[in-house]
Amino acid sequence: MMITIGGGSSMDTGKGIGIIINNPEFADVRSLEGVAPTKKRTVFTIAVPTTGGTGAESTINYVVTDVERKRKFVCVDPNDIPDIAVVDPDMMSSMPRGLTASTGMDALTHAIEGYTTAGAWELSDCLDLEAIKLIGKNLRKAVANDPDGREGMALAQYVTAMAYSNVGLGIAHSMAHTLGAVYDTPHGVACAMMLPIVMEFNAEATGTKFKDIAEALGVDTTGMDQAAYRKAAVDAVRQLSIDVGIPTKLEKLKEEDLPFLCESAAADACAPGNPKHATLEDFEKMFRKLM
Repeated sequence: MMITIGGGSSMDTGKGIGIIINNPEFADVRSLEGVAPTKKRTVFTIAVPTTGGTGAESTINYVVTDVERKRKFVCVDPNDIPDIAVVDPDMMSSMPRGLTASTGMDALTHAIEGYTTAGAWELSDCLDLEAIKLIGKNLRKAVANDPDGREGMALAQYVTAMAYSNVGLGIAHSMAHTLGAVYDTPHGVACAMMLPIVMEFNAEATGTKFKDIAEALGVDTTGMDQAAYRKAAVDAVRQLSIDVGIPTKLEKLKEEDLPFLCESAAADACAPGNPKHATLEDFEKMFRKLM
């Protein structure tokens, strides 16, 4: 039996270890990238999250950092889901303000990307939309260490993780993964910086879903046309990120790194789920908005 206690990195490490214990032919780790063809379930695992964002305790995914190649890669495997998840907001009460903000914005990125991904359907939409509402209502309070806010975020990150685990994510995560690998940018911070930028890029491929997102975040869309409610959704996400202290620019980002960043993001396992195809030129334009 294995007990994993911590944030997404801790739980993901446990997932990888548990899978390799029962599937030793994947001990090189890199062969687990993508949809891993493992045959045996992980060891019996109890996952105890201490952050309100990743939802790793309820997903089929885990992320591995390849330091040598300066990239993060996603492993997708139903055999890695923990047997028991203990989601207790009291375990999250000692999170510092910055970590609360960044993990919470990671959860919002899960919810919005899951809601707009190409694989989304009615059941995942119900879960993701409820998660967006919970995050809009609770993240600011959680950052202030309000117990009700902590509880709301604990529920939100767990609920949206069950959704995106089934329908996938998009290029905000693809781009966040490579920023994390190259610059060691905290995953939630990278997601928060990329999310409104990617939402602007995706807007035309999302139908009326941005209206739902805007309303879930507390915006009154009465009388708004499509362009207005799409802008309102992006603005609401950007304002929430600013309110909880997430930066909008990445000073570490270097011009000479752009080709590698773009290629890495395009090759990421989350990219195919995006509702709109992104070219390398598109990735570069979006990365440049962080400079």
